[in-house]
Amino acid sequence: MSAKTAVLTDKAPKPLPGIYSQAIIANGVVYCSGAVALDPATGKLIEGDIKAHTHQCIKNLTHVLEAAGTNIDKVVKVNVFLANMDDFAEMNSVYTQYWGDVKPCRTCVAVKTLPLNTDVEIECVAVL
Repeated sequence: MSAKTAVLTDKAPKPLPGIYSQAIIANGVVYCSGAVALDPATGKLIEGDIKAHTHQCIKNLTHVLEAAGTNIDKVVKVNVFLANMDDFAEMNSVYTQYWGDVKPCRTCVAVKTLPLNTDVEIECVAVL
């Protein structure tokens, strides 16, 4: 069985103690927990709309990936969770600015409720 290593950076929101890690590295792969639009300094949701929230989610994931020793261009799979599928186009207008030239595989689903009643949560998997 291979070892797993937790990733922790203060440049992204702190995980709930004893509940989850920001990311886990195992077998050369980085598995990031879902990121919502929290400000790492305050631990509160940032102000703004779905576009601002999408930017913040990806910014938080970018910091976790960098702490793990990889970067956003090495992401191979993304899962996006929206509280309202009516936000799909606006979320995509921000999302497409990231991830490099070869976009990762992606799933996007609508869910009933997200943490802190926010509108978007994004998680990803990257290679080292």
